[in-house]
Amino acid sequence: MQKDFETLFYKAEDDYLESSDLQSLKQKALILQESLKIYQEIRDQELLIFQSVANSLLEEFPDENRQRLEQALQHWISVMRYGSMAMLLNNPDYLRHRLLEWLTDIIHAQKMVEIENYIFEKLMKELEEVLTIEQMVILTPFLQQARMILLETKPQCETLKVEA
Repeated sequence: MQKDFETLFYKAEDDYLESSDLQSLKQKALILQESLKIYQEIRDQELLIFQSVANSLLEEFPDENRQRLEQALQHWISVMRYGSMAMLLNNPDYLRHRLLEWLTDIIHAQKMVEIENYIFEKLMKELEEVLTIEQMVILTPFLQQARMILLETKPQCETLKVEA
């Protein structure tokens, strides 16, 4: 459950919520309702979104091993699924702990950063075609978090080499 809701529910155990708390609860419920719509849209459109990304990937990297391209694409399908759930939970830690901590090392060890960056950019363009601007505002922070951790952060395996 979203931490924001939990806090308000615990607060209501002792007394009725104040008007400001009720307004906050209404706002959080609206955001959750919109997040559910986003989640369903992504779930229902996943195949179309990623087919377009895959087609573009083959054109952009024609000499790359197909298995590596498929693997990179699978990484972002996982990011999209876990990122969508993190958005529903309003919990960036969910995405980081469930997926990003171990996937970063894999991407860097296999030297797939360029391919993964391309997929991220193409995925964002495809999502802009499917989702409204308001929906993108809700989802984008989770995908940006994934990009930053996966593609811009030095992985632990490289950090350990430098320290040794």
